[in-house]
Amino acid sequence: MLYKAIVLGASAGGFYALRKLIPMLPGEFSIPIVIVQHISPTSDNYMARFLDNLSEIKVKEVDEKEPLLPGHVYIAPPNYHLLIEEDRTISLSTEEKKNYSRPSIDILFETAVLAFGKELIGIILTGANNDGAEGLKKIKEAGGYCIVQDPKEAEANAMPIAAIKKSNPDKILGLTDIAIHLIEMDTNIKSGKTSKSNDTSNN
Repeated sequence: MLYKAIVLGASAGGFYALRKLIPMLPGEFSIPIVIVQHISPTSDNYMARFLDNLSEIKVKEVDEKEPLLPGHVYIAPPNYHLLIEEDRTISLSTEEKKNYSRPSIDILFETAVLAFGKELIGIILTGANNDGAEGLKKIKEAGGYCIVQDPKEAEANAMPIAAIKKSNPDKILGLTDIAIHLIEMDTNIKSGKTSKSNDTSNN
């Protein structure tokens, strides 16, 4: 499968998980990554700036109507829902919270699957609620590829457990193995190997 985007959701413990995961990706990584991390409404863009300084790929807080570009990681700003439009640009919304959250992982995932369908990879990391579980299920139902952080490794395991129960993901992996797997998938895409995966086991 020729995947065109990655959507990733994290909550409690997510900053530390992202600080480990994103810097492992090489600068030539070609699939754009869009992230919702639950953060305080009064936060600044410190996380995006910190990860950008730490990483080979470009990390930035998203702008309204911004297109998704290869080699970029886009992070939702505080107190805004991040949506992917059908023309595959980003939009921001201050609509009511979903799962007590704004930004909401489910809203990102549900809008992204409308834009990308089976060309989408969804990832759920550590978190203390169930935001993202329903969205990941919709990605799976559309034929996309689903990865969940191993609950045994997650700082908060409620969100990975909820996602696993809801979506039956293709992979359940630790952070290092998630990075390795994404790099392998990206390499296969660039080399013309477009099968969904040579190994769909959860190990």
